[in-house]
Amino acid sequence: MTRLIIQSAVSGLLVGGMYGLVALGLALAFGVLKVLNVAHGELVMLGGYAAFFLHSELDVDPLLATPIVFLALFLFGVVLYLVLFRFVVRYDIETRIKNSLLVSFGLVLVLQALAVFFFSGDDRTVVTGYSSEAWVFWVVRIPWVRLAGLVVAIVAAFALEWLLNRTTFGHAVRATSEDWALASLTGIDVRRVYMIAFAISAGLAGLAGTMVSLGYSVSPSIGLGWTLKALIVIVLAGLGSMRGIVAAGMLLGLIEGLASVWVGSAYRGVVALVVFLVVLSIRPQGLFGREGTNV
Repeated sequence: MTRLIIQSAVSGLLVGGMYGLVALGLALAFGVLKVLNVAHGELVMLGGYAAFFLHSELDVDPLLATPIVFLALFLFGVVLYLVLFRFVVRYDIETRIKNSLLVSFGLVLVLQALAVFFFSGDDRTVVTGYSSEAWVFWVVRIPWVRLAGLVVAIVAAFALEWLLNRTTFGHAVRATSEDWALASLTGIDVRRVYMIAFAISAGLAGLAGTMVSLGYSVSPSIGLGWTLKALIVIVLAGLGSMRGIVAAGMLLGLIEGLASVWVGSAYRGVVALVVFLVVLSIRPQGLFGREGTNV
């Protein structure tokens, strides 16, 4: 029993790393643009398909393909912003959230339909020479691909915090997220900041999709599940710390892993939601959120 608990806890932490990685991009878009992009999971799905076809058609290792997929989704994010979301950010924050929900729900339907048309509804999984490899320490088995997902999530979080805290563009992003009108008066090109921030958000979704293709299956219907997990993680963590987003993802995965042992795998999602509601009621700003900070 002890071995099962330890293995479930470790597996939960590794899965939680993926939750955090998916949530990073969604948190950035919401924190900066104040838009709730519920099609974020569909961008993860597109990243997974991109990694799959790079591997199957061009024999590119998924881990080596991460920069390519990030760039491809970054450019796709620019297109989405210019075509759709630049019209949303013209309004006040409350209207932005409402309109972004409507626009992104429509985007969900479009991207799912296109995925079915081009890729069919079959599940796709990237299989490499190390897909089944694992390290075994004492009684714990750690799959390489799950560990790689956690490492990528941690690196992405630190890189994003460095970008936001140590660069001129990052300072512009923070200023825009706090008060876009005042930032505009200081000479910051707010619309350019919005466009690049949204593109980075999409690129991070593509990065997450690459790791999803390695450890999970990719199909046109996976988007909603990943979006919901990301939303739960963001509320648990709160805005203001990208490292906190990954930590909250790992916490959520740990809770689900232990719940699968103690109450059964069928109810682990229920336990996670109960914890989510408790945290929301006790600490509305999240476990790692900082007052007055959006990114």
